[in-house]
Amino acid sequence: MTTFDCVLFPVTDIPSDNVYAYALSKTFTKVSSPVTVGLYSECHNRINMVLKNIEVHMNQEAKRREENYTKEPKPRSITPSISDMLSLILRLLFYRPVWTEQNQNMKNIRYMFVRFSAWHFAGSDLLWAGLVMQLSKAIQNSFGKLHLGLFRIVQHDEEKDAGKKIIEDVPKNWRFKKLGCIPIWALILIGFIGSLLILVPLIMFGFPHLKEHLEGEKVEESSGYGALEGFAIAVLGVPAVGALRFILLLLKNLIFNQDLKIRQGLDNKKVSQQLGLMHEVRLEMRLLCCFIHFMEIFERRRIRVVLEITNLDRCTPKKIVGVLDAINILLSDEESPFISVLAVDPEVLVRQVQQAEDCLSKRDSAYDFLDRIITLPFTVPPLSNASKSSVFENIVRGQSEISENIPLEETGTSALGDPGTSFSVEDECSVKYSEEEEQAIPLIEKKGNVETFAAAELNLQEVDKLTQSAFSYITSRDKSQLPVYLSVDTMSMRRVINSIRVTIMIMETRKLEPPPPEKIAAWVVLVDRWPCRLSWILQCVEDDQQSDERDGSICAVDNTKKLWDVFNYNSLELCIIGYAVNNFLERDGDPELFEIFLKNHFKFTVEDLEKFKLCTVNLNYSIKNQLARIRGNRRLKRAGRNAFQSLSSKTVMNMKTEDICQELSNLRFPERYLETVRENFIDGRTILFSDPKDLRQVLQMTLGEWTSFKIHFLGVIPSSQPAQAKTLPNATHAGVVICNGQ
Repeated sequence: MTTFDCVLFPVTDIPSDNVYAYALSKTFTKVSSPVTVGLYSECHNRINMVLKNIEVHMNQEAKRREENYTKEPKPRSITPSISDMLSLILRLLFYRPVWTEQNQNMKNIRYMFVRFSAWHFAGSDLLWAGLVMQLSKAIQNSFGKLHLGLFRIVQHDEEKDAGKKIIEDVPKNWRFKKLGCIPIWALILIGFIGSLLILVPLIMFGFPHLKEHLEGEKVEESSGYGALEGFAIAVLGVPAVGALRFILLLLKNLIFNQDLKIRQGLDNKKVSQQLGLMHEVRLEMRLLCCFIHFMEIFERRRIRVVLEITNLDRCTPKKIVGVLDAINILLSDEESPFISVLAVDPEVLVRQVQQAEDCLSKRDSAYDFLDRIITLPFTVPPLSNASKSSVFENIVRGQSEISENIPLEETGTSALGDPGTSFSVEDECSVKYSEEEEQAIPLIEKKGNVETFAAAELNLQEVDKLTQSAFSYITSRDKSQLPVYLSVDTMSMRRVINSIRVTIMIMETRKLEPPPPEKIAAWVVLVDRWPCRLSWILQCVEDDQQSDERDGSICAVDNTKKLWDVFNYNSLELCIIGYAVNNFLERDGDPELFEIFLKNHFKFTVEDLEKFKLCTVNLNYSIKNQLARIRGNRRLKRAGRNAFQSLSSKTVMNMKTEDICQELSNLRFPERYLETVRENFIDGRTILFSDPKDLRQVLQMTLGEWTSFKIHFLGVIPSSQPAQAKTLPNATHAGVVICNGQ
């Protein structure tokens, strides 16, 4: 069933994907890392365009902050000069960074964008290892192998760096490395000067007093003098040996980097089948995190690595689960500087994860598994009718399917972002694709004027004000009812906080008059706690609008109708198909609290639903799509009932025993069946919810009579339905089988 924008609700057409990209990029600047974002859309081209726009807006935000920064000292240049390189080498050799309140709350920021296309590494046995290799390679290319190698040798201490940062109240960001009470640089300088002062005279003049004593003696005895001199040179040459060892270690790290080490671990089956490889990779990720923290202090700006994971839904189930586990284990440390963006089609991903053998526990569903990883779900709403026409027109012109519409805040800024503020590892296929696009011949002439999205008009102060008001309402124990409905799971709380920010940002970007902050907060909590029930309401409202359009009575839709009334009216149908949507209903919270929420405390209407629909990004539309298929298949059965003059489920539900007897009499069934119905108190509920085999056994009907009874009261059931229904409870992947069979 397609989305239909009802004329009765003059909601602004769905905005450019750039609006959603801008809102998401602004949210990235507010949330603290690490964060894992689920960027959901059925169209991979829309995902790529959103990611592209996110890079542009985040680079522009970083540039704007640095231009507006007036304090001293200012951040260092991303492209280092010779003096900066020498300064960095000295910092690596002789200094330790000091974590202070000032350098932990720096306003300036730098983003590194790393694109990981899982499809390119799909042939690997361990897909997650390819992700780590790509990430390590990007950091090496951005900061330089020499600097990373120096950090690995002289700065990184596994035991000290394994703990949390200790914030100190000191004015300086650097502290000398010391051996005892003496700085290391002073010891090296003293040792070097002392060696020169002693070795040079020895080499030039030797031991004078020994020479006088040994004059005239045999040559064999004078060999003792040579041994003594050689021993002195060897002892005083220890610093030279230490320097030689340092140089050899540095060369080893430059030549044999971590990529080679991971590849060797993958080739060694004994290592890769044990925990050794994962442990080594985890240590390497910790080293990279510490190196980025070091570079933050040196560059005087925060550094965030945005890891964009694409095409994961094209891989096999086991490899998908392996990458998700890697995100959860390797990239989610408390002080990790990573922002992971999982850009996938949620419906395909859920189906693949559900089919992963031995990867989920019996109580787990694919949705539960994703909820433990994703801290910010962001669903790009489906295209409306007008947007589909625009996309179709773009394709006819030979342009990209989804128009970029990337505005530039300043003339001369690259649309792809300043390479000085970010590092991006692009997919080879993306580059080839864009090259082919440029050579495409349009079918009709391209238009010159394209409406663009003006991000500069956004009132960020108003956004912050509304966001803080929404948060204050939730935390207000006296005025707010929302804390009752919040989940005890901290991941759910994080999703609510992040989703409130994004929702308000989109409303402000689209110049919509925002509802009261408490209403926005309540809506986000409703979506997070009861996604299946809300998806059911959305589908029912959408189907009602389509039915009214089909019948030509558009104005019959009541936009003041409460959402609870919609749910209550259609709850019987949801109950009947409950076995098919059981996996989705398990995600919802307490059903009694849901009733109290919509019936008493927050009485949302259909009009509110229409206003929030295009701004709701934390709802997984794959649930709604599955419900639409199930409901659509039921309507096919309903068409069969109409053809055979079958009774609807609601009609049968309300029938009493005498009503059943009256229907049997109208169908000219023998009188003995009417007596059996009365003796066993068979009413409409009994017919609908009892086992058909038990019902037939009680009625003792012939095959022909039972078929007529079943068609009239239960509707037309395909011949394959009973066998399938029998296997549903014991199916390994019930969520997948049910949806295909309905």
